[in-house]
Amino acid sequence: MKLVVVSAGLSVPSSTRLLADRLAAATAGRVSGGVDLRVVELRDLAVEIAHNFTNGFPGRALSAAIDDVTSADGLIVVTPVFSASYSGLFKSFFDVLDKDVLAGKPVLIGATGGTGRHSLVLEHALRPLFAYLRAVVVPTGVYAASEDWGVEGLAERVERAGGELAGLMTALAGAAPGPTVPAPSASASASASAEPGPGATVPAQSSPAESSPTQPSSGRADGFHVVPFAEQLAALRP
Repeated sequence: MKLVVVSAGLSVPSSTRLLADRLAAATAGRVSGGVDLRVVELRDLAVEIAHNFTNGFPGRALSAAIDDVTSADGLIVVTPVFSASYSGLFKSFFDVLDKDVLAGKPVLIGATGGTGRHSLVLEHALRPLFAYLRAVVVPTGVYAASEDWGVEGLAERVERAGGELAGLMTALAGAAPGPTVPAPSASASASASAEPGPGATVPAQSSPAESSPTQPSSGRADGFHVVPFAEQLAALRP
C-alpha cells in the first residue's frame, strides 16, 4: 500500500517534518507487508504552486506530487500553525488539487506550533478542510507544541493516530465490493403479481424460523441489507 506524507514545514531542520516522520513510522509499522512511503515537501514546491495559480498548469515536480497524493492509499498531512490556522502554503497545495481527489481517502492530520494554546487548530481548521474535501479523517489528530517534544504523552498520541490510519487503510484495501442484485424485469414482476389460475398449486411459504441457515448474517428479515462500513468508504473513492 502507498502512504504519502505532506509536510508544510519551512525550516531545515523542521519540527513539522519531524512530527510527519514519526507519524509515518507509527503508521507503516502497523501495516502488514509494509508500505511504499512517499514524502512531499511543500517548501520545495512553493514556486510551482504559485505558478499553477497564475497559468493553470502544474510544473513537473508539482505534477509528480499531485500524482502521489491522488494514488495514495493513506495520507498524512502536517502543517505549522500560522496566525492560529494552517499555513498559506499548506492550503494553497490542496487548493490546486481537483475537488474529488481526496474523496474517501484516509487522512491523518497533524500540526506544530510554539505554544499549546493553538492545539485546537486541528479541530477548527484542518478537520473542516478535509471534511469539505470528503476525505475520511481519523479520530485522533496530533498537535505538537515546542514543550511537547521529549515529554510524556506525545509518543502515545502518535502511536494511537498511526494505528487508526493503518487500520483504516487495511480495511479499505481488503474491502470487496458488495454483490449487485439485479432489478426484476417488468415481465417477471407481472408474472409474480398475477393470481394463480384454477387448479394451480401454490407453494407453501416458509416462516422466518424455517429459512435457510446459509442466509448471510448481514441480511435482515425486513429485506434490508447491512453494508459494512469499510465497503461504504470504498464506494466513496473515485
